[in-house]
Amino acid sequence: MELSDRLFLVPSKYPDSVVLLGAKAQYPVKKSDMSTTDVSASAVPLRWDVFVTPCIPAKTGDLPPGTNQRFWPPMSSTLISGRRDAVLVDAFITVKQADALADWVAASGKNLTTIYATHGHGDHFFGASTILERFPRARFIAMPEVVGVMTQQASPRFLASFWNALFPGQISDHTVIADEIKGNIIDLEGQHLVAVPLGHTDIESTTCLHVPSIGLIVAGDAAYNGVHLHLAESTLHTRREWIAALDKIEALNPRAVIAGHKRPENDDSPRIVEETRQYIRDFERLAATTTTPRELFDKMLELYSDRINPGALWSSARDGVNKY
Repeated sequence: MELSDRLFLVPSKYPDSVVLLGAKAQYPVKKSDMSTTDVSASAVPLRWDVFVTPCIPAKTGDLPPGTNQRFWPPMSSTLISGRRDAVLVDAFITVKQADALADWVAASGKNLTTIYATHGHGDHFFGASTILERFPRARFIAMPEVVGVMTQQASPRFLASFWNALFPGQISDHTVIADEIKGNIIDLEGQHLVAVPLGHTDIESTTCLHVPSIGLIVAGDAAYNGVHLHLAESTLHTRREWIAALDKIEALNPRAVIAGHKRPENDDSPRIVEETRQYIRDFERLAATTTTPRELFDKMLELYSDRINPGALWSSARDGVNKY
C-alpha cells in the first residue's frame, strides 16, 4: 500500500475505516467543536465530523512505474450537524464503504435530512443509494451542472467500461442521480450551508460547500490533502480554472478545508488550498520542460514523495504531456 513507513493500518469498529497507529488521529474522529460567528443566540452551533475510507485496490493493468497494484485513494465524507438534524456531504463509491458510512451516521444519533454531492465523479456519489436505503426520508441533491455530470458517470456504458471494471461486484446496481438544488442554500436548523460553484477542478462543473457560521469549507476534489491530484482530465486552460477555484475558496477565509481525498492522519488546515495550487503550478512547470510521461512522473514524484496515490500522478503525467 502506498502509505509511508510510519503508518500502520488496522481494522476499526467501522468495517471500512481505519485506526492509525503511530499517528495522533483515529478515524472516524470528531473534527470540530469550533466557535461560531454570526449565529443568533438561540441557535445551536453547528459542528462537523469526517469519515475517511482507506485505500482500496482497483482492478486495472494501468499501473504506475515500479508498482504491481493500483489503489484508489482515501476518500472523505463530512457530516455537518445541529441539535437534531444533519447534512452529509459526498457518499463514497462501493456498497461496503457506504454501509460503513451509514453505520457511522446512524451512530451520531442525528436525523439525516440531506445528502449533498460536491461534484459528479462517481466515487463521490455512487454510495448514495445505499445511504438512502438506510435513511429513506433524506433528500439527495446537487447543483444542476453537477447533476449533468453525474448522469454521464452513471450511464450504463460508462459504468460498465470504467467504474465496474475497476471495482467489479462492489458498486450498487441501483445508482441514483441527485435532484437539482433550487438556489444554492441548504438550510440546517436555520443556518445556511452555501453551495459555491467552482467550475473545472479535477472534473468539469464542481462545487464546494461553505458553512460561514463555523468557517468550514467541504472542498470535494477542488483541494487535495497529502494525495496526488487527478490532473488526467485537465488541460492548460482548465488548470488555470482550477487555480481560480482555489482563489475563490481562499477568499472565503475558511478556518478548515476538508479535501475529498486526504491522508487520514492529516488535519484539515486551510493551508491545503495553497498546497494544491502549488502542486498544479509545479505540474505545469515540469510539463513544459519534460518530454515524456515517465520523465514528468519521476520529476513530480521526486518533488512530492510524501503524497500517496502515484497511480493518479501516472495518469496525469501521461495525459499532461499530451494536453499541455
